[in-house]
Amino acid sequence: MKQLIKVFFARVFFYRFNKLLYRLSLCGLGVLNFEDEKVSGESVFLKNYFKNNPGGNVFDVGANIGNYTRSVFKYNPSAKVVGFEPHPKTFELLNKNIAAENFKAVNAAAGEREGLLSLYDYKERDGSSHASLYKDVIENIHKGHAISHRVKVISLGDYIEANNIEKISLLKIDTEGHELSVLKGMKKQINGGLVAAIHFEFNEMNVSSRTFFRDFWNILPNYDFYRLLPDGMVKIKKYSPVFCEIFAYQNIVAILKSDDDSGL
Repeated sequence: MKQLIKVFFARVFFYRFNKLLYRLSLCGLGVLNFEDEKVSGESVFLKNYFKNNPGGNVFDVGANIGNYTRSVFKYNPSAKVVGFEPHPKTFELLNKNIAAENFKAVNAAAGEREGLLSLYDYKERDGSSHASLYKDVIENIHKGHAISHRVKVISLGDYIEANNIEKISLLKIDTEGHELSVLKGMKKQINGGLVAAIHFEFNEMNVSSRTFFRDFWNILPNYDFYRLLPDGMVKIKKYSPVFCEIFAYQNIVAILKSDDDSGL
């Protein structure tokens, strides 16, 4: 039966129709739902997660101008949030936008180790939400003209130890392709179960950084993976290149297995 279906639909005549079905299927799988935080599933995730996990420490890595932090405070007013933002112009706006006493802004990028790196943004609109440590993101993915800033890079592992942080309730990473390096910089803390949940994007920027979904799967063996949908999230039960290596916008949540009954 499957073979008959394949033979019938695998025809040039149906190509445009199959392409439309593919796009619709991606949205149904939680891919390319980028319009806003409701469509992406971000809102329902934060609401459900903090309903059962109030307070706690939250790291907003790639905080930009503070929209994600605002959402965190909306659903979890007592959270202690640290926002990491390397872009000098964007960092100024972040400080202006978030005035809460339980918020701290750090003007640095997070990575595997401490140092200095070039951060690229559009020459025409410097200070955008697309700023990346990969020039390819600006010039090839977004077809823009790049300008660069030298920015400080820290490892979250060092930051956690220096500030005696014992537990992170939620780690959000939106670093335009640099997410894996952020995790590598706190591998000790991740392996030690210090981070309860990790929320990150997987998209076409990972092509620029040469990062596969399998890399996240391998670095987080003690976590269960989920894709966000507008009304909840679906568990990724096993790694499959066909269903995992989709280089397009999607929100992924990794939950520490011992904390898997956190009410999500």
